[in-house]
Amino acid sequence: MGPVDSIDDVYRAEFGRALATVARMVGDIGLAEDAVQEAFADALRTWPASGPPANPGAWITTAARNRALDRLRRESSRAAKEYIAELSVAPREEPEVTPIEDDQLRMIFTCCHPALSPESRVALTLRLVCGLRTAEIARAFLQPEHTVAQRLSRAKAKIRQAGIPLRVPTGPLLPQRLPGVLSCIYLVFSEGYFATSGPSAVRDELCDEAIRLGRLLCGLLPDEPEARALLALMLLDDSRRSQRRSADGCLVPLEEQDRTRWNRSAIRAGLSCLVSASEQGGSGPYLAQARIAGAHSVASSWAATDWKSIVAAYDELLHYTESPSVRVNRAVAVGFLHGFDQGLAALDEIADHPRLAGTNLVATTRADLLRRAGRYTDAAVHYRLAIEQATNDQGRLFLRRRLTEVESTDAADGRGLDSP
Repeated sequence: MGPVDSIDDVYRAEFGRALATVARMVGDIGLAEDAVQEAFADALRTWPASGPPANPGAWITTAARNRALDRLRRESSRAAKEYIAELSVAPREEPEVTPIEDDQLRMIFTCCHPALSPESRVALTLRLVCGLRTAEIARAFLQPEHTVAQRLSRAKAKIRQAGIPLRVPTGPLLPQRLPGVLSCIYLVFSEGYFATSGPSAVRDELCDEAIRLGRLLCGLLPDEPEARALLALMLLDDSRRSQRRSADGCLVPLEEQDRTRWNRSAIRAGLSCLVSASEQGGSGPYLAQARIAGAHSVASSWAATDWKSIVAAYDELLHYTESPSVRVNRAVAVGFLHGFDQGLAALDEIADHPRLAGTNLVATTRADLLRRAGRYTDAAVHYRLAIEQATNDQGRLFLRRRLTEVESTDAADGRGLDSP
């Protein structure tokens, strides 16, 4: 790995943490973001010659803090000089009014402020917490990069102009803001578990960060079942993370994973959270999804998967969301429960949804169902379409491998692939 690659890895792992810390110190998200960007520019200039420091994250945070203070000194009024000098000597941390002492959790609650549009909350979280670049966010939204850049700029201006505080709210404001915060934490995890773009299908640092934030949120709200359900969902999915990639980094589908190497500690913790959320009378989208993940986690083999329970959980999930991707995933479960032709019929019901246009989800799912139904020529057509629409490198490689399989099987006069 070269110096530039190393700095890029540090950027993905440390950008959000450094930004949140500096923003808390100086009280200005825009200034903090600029300072962190400048710190990484400094790293790009100096690290190739001197080598990366022992603690790159601390180096970036310190350099960004110094950059921010330098700018404050240049631009501040005389009345502010004393405060800046105080920050320079020993950054003062005001007592927090909530039991949470975590800069990134504060940042998430700020990003999820109700004064911001839902689209802006998501974009800000991806940018300020996950550290995704504007181009990556644009691909996730399937929107032009300039549109996302304008949305981010307007949202940060709204935070500044409205004086939205960088803190975790108290009292009745906390449960009101919870759904947006849960959504953003899960978004962080989802981006880590299957990266929107880039050379790797999995971004470990985002998965770890989302679980850490989920645990912090459960500590803040121990009696909130959906917070615990979200943590259950992330832990259960994350128990399989190490098996989602082969030794050479290729994606490994769930049915081909070595279940003996799943993280049993994470499964036990996830199932415990799932039971707790259910016993607390929980109901909501994360509990339904946790039940799906739980069914996969307890199955001794792919063939032993309880597809009836999974379809029922998808039906429950559809009470809480109109997401077309949920209906696509339900079609796969229907295929395993009732036959792949019925799965294809269920997919046809949602395939033309406008929110799926431009993604490869329908093409990928249709290709897989056709492959399993033994319709290899048709499957190959849709695998090619899915490859054209893929944005993640490893996802594209996986689809190409599947295409090779169905083409070779079809050429062998219908000698079928092994069924799961």
